[in-house]
Amino acid sequence: MAPPNTKESQLPGEQPTALCKRCNEVQATLQIRSESVCQKCFLQYIKTKAVKRMETYKGKRSTKVPQKLLLPLSFGPSSSCLLHMLDGYLGIQHERMNRVSYELFVVHIDLYLDDADREASAARLQKYKDQYPRHSYSSYGLHEALQLEGIDWQSLGISDLPTQDTKASSFDLQKIVSSLSSATSRADIVSTLLNRLLVDVAKRNDCESILFGDTTTRLAEKTLTETAKGRGFSLPWQVSDGPSPYGIGFLYPLRDILKKEIMTFSTSFSPLPELVVHQAPPSHISASSKSTTIDDLMAQYFESVEENFPSIVANVAVEFAGFLSQRALMASMVGVEIKIQIHGHQEKTLIQILFYAMDAQDLSTDESARP
Repeated sequence: MAPPNTKESQLPGEQPTALCKRCNEVQATLQIRSESVCQKCFLQYIKTKAVKRMETYKGKRSTKVPQKLLLPLSFGPSSSCLLHMLDGYLGIQHERMNRVSYELFVVHIDLYLDDADREASAARLQKYKDQYPRHSYSSYGLHEALQLEGIDWQSLGISDLPTQDTKASSFDLQKIVSSLSSATSRADIVSTLLNRLLVDVAKRNDCESILFGDTTTRLAEKTLTETAKGRGFSLPWQVSDGPSPYGIGFLYPLRDILKKEIMTFSTSFSPLPELVVHQAPPSHISASSKSTTIDDLMAQYFESVEENFPSIVANVAVEFAGFLSQRALMASMVGVEIKIQIHGHQEKTLIQILFYAMDAQDLSTDESARP
């Protein structure tokens, strides 16, 4: 009797099933950049990218004393995937060596003002605790940032603050945010308060650094968004791994992974689909709408570019991180352009760098291009 045919039968006129480009053994069902791969190879790729980046943060420190790192958890795909990956890696470390190289302090900042929303948020955080019990967890309300010291409130256009003797409330936060005139200003103040509160919590809990879940796509968005807002000076700590002006490290372990890859990861591998809160996909955003922010427009732009030209997104993030890590940012602002010193001697404007990125090889898969 002839041995059974191990290949799937193919109907006349049907396209042959594509095999995974990496293992050449299993049917390809997912995408890495422009490569069709199987689930196993996709999972290995994503986890390896994050873990390899985490390994670079250890430096020359003693591995016997674990680093304490704060991981902000928004319940969204990026921060949830980061927690899932690092939890798995730490589990393997503990199994093999009976110790871990870092410990995670997972923090959720509650942005909701309604009591019912706050209760739902607490219940969801408990689900994460149950799923990943080896870590410490805590939650805070964003309104607590209103009583932080060291913030130049006047420069943020805020004057009517609660006094030190009066405990800040969600109502105070709502009043301050709603008093700002533009959608971009409102989004900016929330982002600023969120980061400053995270820094304060990290310091009070003896954390060395904060692990942000920003993907390649998000870092590219921030690069152009902050430049357009006239805040190019903040890019060294907004998009690069390293120290921040606040006395604590800002690290981006997902910097080598595209947003669409994280979205795929979060919907394909258990238990993430049951945990992650996905925002509704945005409809087309009008630049003339009063509710539209610069961040919204940039996110929409990179979402469309990422779909067909992922190397452009990756190159913007990789190139800028490389320049900034070499302290090549020299710049004076001219309108929304920022001058950057490239390769030590040549200057190009932001727009020229974008064209350079479009023409370059895909630096996201070139390890020699990593900062």
